[in-house]
Amino acid sequence: MKLKKPSLTFWQIFNMNVGFLGIQYSFGLQQTAINPIFLYLGAPEEMLPILNIAGPVTGLLVQPIIGAMSDKTWSARWGRRKPYFLIGALLGSVCLFLFPHSPILWFAVGLLWILDVGNNMAMEPYRAFVGDKLPEKQLSLGFQMQSLFVGAGILLANGSIVLFQYWFGGESVEQAGAIPQWLYYSFYIGAFLSLATILWSVFKTPEIPPSDDELTEINKIKALPLNQKISKPFAEIAEAIKKMPQFMWKIGAVYLFQWYALFVYWQFTTPLFKLTMGYSTSEAASQAAKMSLTYNIVTMLVALALVPLTLRYGGKKIYALSLVGTAIALFTIPYISDPLLVLVPMILFGIGWAAMMGIPYTMVSKIIPQNRRGVYMGILNMMIVIPMFIQTLTFGPIYKYLLNGNAINAMLFAGLFFAIAAFLAMRLNETKSEL
Repeated sequence: MKLKKPSLTFWQIFNMNVGFLGIQYSFGLQQTAINPIFLYLGAPEEMLPILNIAGPVTGLLVQPIIGAMSDKTWSARWGRRKPYFLIGALLGSVCLFLFPHSPILWFAVGLLWILDVGNNMAMEPYRAFVGDKLPEKQLSLGFQMQSLFVGAGILLANGSIVLFQYWFGGESVEQAGAIPQWLYYSFYIGAFLSLATILWSVFKTPEIPPSDDELTEINKIKALPLNQKISKPFAEIAEAIKKMPQFMWKIGAVYLFQWYALFVYWQFTTPLFKLTMGYSTSEAASQAAKMSLTYNIVTMLVALALVPLTLRYGGKKIYALSLVGTAIALFTIPYISDPLLVLVPMILFGIGWAAMMGIPYTMVSKIIPQNRRGVYMGILNMMIVIPMFIQTLTFGPIYKYLLNGNAINAMLFAGLFFAIAAFLAMRLNETKSEL
């Protein structure tokens, strides 16, 4: 029997999602600033994929475990999901503050691992948090609101990079093995937002207490010996995968190509502009930030507009069409050398990004059991990080030997994968048995 949940106001849904702003600001820095930092510290381009392996590995391990643990957690003071994204936000804040002070490449790589642990601890419970609070009729609004904050957070991150590079980077000269000081400020802002926005949502949004049956189950787990407590989340994950709806397997197929392609795009945008526009690393990083700034502005503008479109035409059609648009954008970018004109394809990319960050979660949230929402959202995020993991292991050799070490070819490769993802998205039929 499903719990009947009260409808929330627009501003209540807004407040519960504010914490996503800080998480996504951090993610925005990872998209745009981390790889340039690796280049500043001496990393060769073909090493960029493997240096980014922290995200997939930590996501693969942390998100489903935290999801399963949060399903069986309850504190009268802190709630169910909140303890996890509070700890995650604190870890992320410390790492963001330290990142620009990295003296050598491997120090930065190590910080990225810890940062990704923190972001993943915060990310997964937040997805479940929305599903916990909202009735089915408001799920689309809730997840698209998260999509809006995805755009806002990444927009602020990239906007800060562009502005600080303009204000403070004009007179600086790139030094081998050194991170330019103008990049420091973006990370300091991220350190503040990571914690401050989470605290806003924590204090503004009470969680729904567990039912008597759920509380009994939680207390049983608390009474278990330590070794059984540790093994319990893994058993929960295995059981959930065994009983997973067929629809989620189909989502996994889409995600395999979609997220592989996204990782290629984020890693090779800076190298692309060094090639197509003859930019230095700082100039190319700034142009990459402008690209991200543009598509995230679009994401903010269209995120909530996708709600009525999804309700009218169905999530599958809007999602697939958005992936087609993203493919077109990536096929176009390598052949535009004008720094302003190259921003135009980002309109299509931004629409796609808004759909990717909201629609799949809405569809999945409708078919998974309420009492296992955390673990299934963790598994859904596993489906994101597995293709990222595969990409970090495979794309370095692909880039070097198959694509001739050419960033243009890398971007076209990503576009092809988005086209395949769009085709697979048209197979996402929600059957009555799953609903």
